[in-house]
Amino acid sequence: MPSDPPPLFPLRSVVLGAFVPTLLLEIGIGAMLPVVAVTATGRGASLTVAGLVTALLPLGKIAFDLPAGALAQRAGDRVAMLVAGGAAVLAFTTVALSSALWGLAAGVLVLGAANAVFGLARQSYLTEITPPLRRARVLSTLAGVHRIGLFLGPFAGAGVIAATSLHGAFWLGTGAALAAVLVLALVRPEPEAGSARPPRDAGRAANVSVVAVARAHRRLFATLGVAILLVSAVRGARQTVIPLWGEHLGFDAEVTSLIFGLSGALDMLLFYPAGKVMDRFGRLWVAVPSMLTMAGGLALLPVAHTAAGVAVVAAVLGVGNGMGSGIAMTLGADVAPAETRPTFLSVWRLFQDTGDAVGPLVLSAGAALGSLAAGVWVAASLGVASAAALGRWVPRYSPLANLVRRRRGRPRRTD
Repeated sequence: MPSDPPPLFPLRSVVLGAFVPTLLLEIGIGAMLPVVAVTATGRGASLTVAGLVTALLPLGKIAFDLPAGALAQRAGDRVAMLVAGGAAVLAFTTVALSSALWGLAAGVLVLGAANAVFGLARQSYLTEITPPLRRARVLSTLAGVHRIGLFLGPFAGAGVIAATSLHGAFWLGTGAALAAVLVLALVRPEPEAGSARPPRDAGRAANVSVVAVARAHRRLFATLGVAILLVSAVRGARQTVIPLWGEHLGFDAEVTSLIFGLSGALDMLLFYPAGKVMDRFGRLWVAVPSMLTMAGGLALLPVAHTAAGVAVVAAVLGVGNGMGSGIAMTLGADVAPAETRPTFLSVWRLFQDTGDAVGPLVLSAGAALGSLAAGVWVAASLGVASAAALGRWVPRYSPLANLVRRRRGRPRRTD
């Protein structure tokens, strides 16, 4: 009689080894994000400088994506997560203790770097221990945990600030990051947790440079990598477009916040169904509809002039983004070579994080040229382009692109 299959989310290796630390760290970041600009202006910065300080978080991620891969390749995924968690504790504490603008800027930059290392290592770790036909559910759940943490963080931060002071949000971040490190340090992975692929030869792979990996896979990065950059650009635009359009229409901050919260709530509801569809039917069944839905929502936003209309568009964007929960991580896991997985994923995440920064810049460029609507429509066109690029290149590189067609062609093993 065949033995029962292992659980989808093993408690020690997946839940405590990745999900719980991620949730804790994202709660800390979520508590900090709303008060960075306010803290900067309170320390003497102009609005322009305050915006630049806030931008240091994504810039830190982009700057440290490639070093993150080198660290995880040499030291291992779990050690890299511990190092990143420790750096996050240091960053939050620096911001909380310092009263100078440079302390805030340095802390935010280091936190971005820590986030890059932690994100890369946990993706590589889960890819290694998860079978391919369970991978999308695990990684989409990881993406959902990330969203939940960022959603809960501002509420937790607001409660702490009300009870203490503005610095309380940063101390909450310190406590959350420290708790994440303690969980990682105390919880050892199950020794029986098998990897999805043969283990990499760490001694040989550690000598492979990022440049060598990028050169070896240059065609993939020039095609599917660019598709992921476009996906991330659309998602980055979605994070910015509702607040900008609400400001353009003169909505009260409370109204804009409620609309944005509606979009985020719908986004969070869909992470597990998205992963299940990807594992059962194939990656394309989620990737292309997600991008087309978001493109449609963005295209409709410039004709929405009431709070109700904008709320409908925000709901569409939330559904579209939730449909694609985990798609970038899943595709990266599908195509990453086992021997140099962390280094490969560091280049992959560089495309992903660069796209996150490009999306808001597209909207800002439109606004600077006198037409926010034009910037929104350009972002919508990027959504259509990303859907076309995914449809063209995912089947070439991922064997799990369309499992329905694969079943019709030949028998398939199940997990």
